Amino acid sequence: MASTRPAPRPAPRLPRAARTRFAWAAAALLATVSLTGCGQESAPPHAATATAETETEFNENGVTVRLSVADWKSDAGTLVATFTPDEAGFHLYSTALPAEGVEGVGRPTEVRPVGSVATAGEMTVDKPVKSITVPGVRAAVPVYPDGPVTVTLPIRATAPGEAKVLIGYASCSSTEGCTIPVADRAVSLRTSEHGLSFGTS
Repeated sequence: MASTRPAPRPAPRLPRAARTRFAWAAAALLATVSLTGCGQESAPPHAATATAETETEFNENGVTVRLSVADWKSDAGTLVATFTPDEAGFHLYSTALPAEGVEGVGRPTEVRPVGSVATAGEMTVDKPVKSITVPGVRAAVPVYPDGPVTVTLPIRATAPGEAKVLIGYASCSSTEGCTIPVADRAVSLRTSEHGLSFGTS
């Protein structure tokens, strides 16, 4: 049974005159809830076993981000992040985009663990990168096709304790303009002898 969540609010948009120049969003800490089965109860740390999958999600600035940890065995597994724009016709930027964008335009899609969890392999993305031109920008800008994008990243626990996944992205439409970028949005993880679970920041 799918979990029920409230409909996302309309995303704040940059003014029309500033659609091709992004202002960095301030980092925010997220209090998240572990979703188990069809329920939405907060799961205690011992509920995450060595083989259990955990997941959580949030919606900010026009994009819903769902995070899950799959195939967790011993001290390693796979972090899966799916970015879904709220409106049709919006795309996300490539993970390879420079942090400052291209001539100030764009924000790379980012999934970065810190703390007691570290990257354990290469990041992969389920969509191909394409280049687009943006008014006022001489160089091509690398983006993903409009719609959802899933990023997969092998991770491992380096020690029991607190960890965070820092999330960054921006969504944009060639006709509707761009939403305000999100930078270093923190989602908490906890590692213990019982496994790994999402927790409260």
